[in-house]
Amino acid sequence: MEETPHRPHADSHSALRLRVENLAVARGGRPVLRDVTFAVAGGEALVVTGRNGVGKSTLLRSIAGLLPCAGGAVALEGAGEEAELPQQAHYLAHADGMKAALTVEENLDFWSRYLARDAARLSRSIEDALAAVGLSHALRAPFGALSAGQKRRAALARLLVAFRPVWLLDEPMTALDKGSREKFASVMREHCALGGIIVAATHEPLGLEEAGELALGGTR
Repeated sequence: MEETPHRPHADSHSALRLRVENLAVARGGRPVLRDVTFAVAGGEALVVTGRNGVGKSTLLRSIAGLLPCAGGAVALEGAGEEAELPQQAHYLAHADGMKAALTVEENLDFWSRYLARDAARLSRSIEDALAAVGLSHALRAPFGALSAGQKRRAALARLLVAFRPVWLLDEPMTALDKGSREKFASVMREHCALGGIIVAATHEPLGLEEAGELALGGTR
């Protein structure tokens, strides 16, 4: 059965479009996703919902190129013939992707140098990225010494120090308090205003009123 989301009207001035058609993914020989179809244009966000185990994380990992597709197609249109989706996307998983022994600044400096590409002109400085998520005071703190919420905010800052147009976010609001959630909602809205695309798997409201929804497993 095809999973087709309700989504808002596409931003006509943006050329980017993430297209997923009849996607099927299996893990350990067991089908997890089947016939998933949707499209998200530049400037739009899509929220993926559903019960635990329905395949939300699997969907994001497949789009990011971390899991093979058993069928169907995933494509990013409008980014140039040589632009490959994994190099145009940030994938934020449950793990924060930071080294505990390094400072927040050292971690973000590594990710900036490793991930930044042609769109580096839209990347923020480490200081600006931390300010955007309310973590300026932790610049030189060891990552391992931070609280769970601070670690998540530092991981979210990674999205800003190396601009990539597609954000694939798995439960991005985990461990964040109300104020931090509001700050990150503002960051997501700004990313969409720049023509970026967001696909987020979540059980919680993201503060993106215009986002479309893809309900996996028939949940609503």
